[in-house]
Amino acid sequence: IGEWIPPGARFPLEMARDADVGSNSLLTYQLTDNPSFTLAVKESAGGKKQPELVLERALDREKQSSFQLVLTAVDGGDPVRSGTVHIRINITDANDNAPVFTKSVYEARVRENVPAGSLVLRVLATDADAGSNGRVSYSFGNVPDGVRALFSVDSQSGEVRTAGPLDFEEQSKYSFGLEARDGGGLTGHCEVHINITDENDNVPEITMLSVSSPVPEDAPAGTVVALLKVRDRDSGENGEVSCELSDEAPLSLVKSSGGSYKVLVLVKTLDREEAAFHELVLRASDGGEPARTGTTRIRVAVLDANDNAPVFSQAEYTVRVPEDVPVGSTLVIVTATDADEGLNGLVKFS
Repeated sequence: IGEWIPPGARFPLEMARDADVGSNSLLTYQLTDNPSFTLAVKESAGGKKQPELVLERALDREKQSSFQLVLTAVDGGDPVRSGTVHIRINITDANDNAPVFTKSVYEARVRENVPAGSLVLRVLATDADAGSNGRVSYSFGNVPDGVRALFSVDSQSGEVRTAGPLDFEEQSKYSFGLEARDGGGLTGHCEVHINITDENDNVPEITMLSVSSPVPEDAPAGTVVALLKVRDRDSGENGEVSCELSDEAPLSLVKSSGGSYKVLVLVKTLDREEAAFHELVLRASDGGEPARTGTTRIRVAVLDANDNAPVFSQAEYTVRVPEDVPVGSTLVIVTATDADEGLNGLVKFS
């Protein structure tokens, strides 16, 4: 810290992280007593608490060239848990200006699935000092490893680029801190908010919840044959799905709430004698441009009903028989057929 920095100046400290949730992760900070420094906590819009070292009185390097402080972070659990970090403050003569970002919060929007290395935004910090004290380098602040796997920051240019594949369905927004450090060790901080734009990269998924097969051919119109669920992980128009049946079978598709559909017997009852089964293709298309389509096949067998009477090959048989024909002689053979199957189609004569 430069000895000419006026009282009231603030210096952001490293934030503590607690892997717990709820009250167990609520952090408070404490600083060892020192007449020259106090602790303040700055809360960002996202609820993050940034500890800051506040200079209370003017420094004189010739009287004291360094300070040793201990910062303690305490969580809200029971029992409480704490972590400490040692802070060594060196007093310098020249570097009395910290880097300052042109914005406190940078916002950008980027499409998912952009190639690695794509430019997202560029941050800029300036330092009023000269020489190495005014030369700024950029780096991540205290950020999760997952952010470092997806984004990179150029230490010289301040360009933030993608480092890995972005997926809107996994996470649609990223927020993290960047640090600007000058040659004398002073730092400035900013927040970066990156919104991910959805692309139509998911095919609609069709899940069959239940299928009634075979269906009796005498089932009334309106009988539910199958229940299915359609889902698209994209958002907006990319996730809006419409369905249609490709076959002209006596089945219709009716939409119900929550993205479910009912396949119904349409208009007329089925006739096994015309078709023993119906095979349909269900097509689900989303509203993206270009649209993505998912398909599935539905096979519905028709169960026979005894709806056909036996039919003789002739309505009337005429036979001439000699009066002396022996008992037991065959006089005529009559035939009858039944269009039904199984026992329903088995014909007996009397």
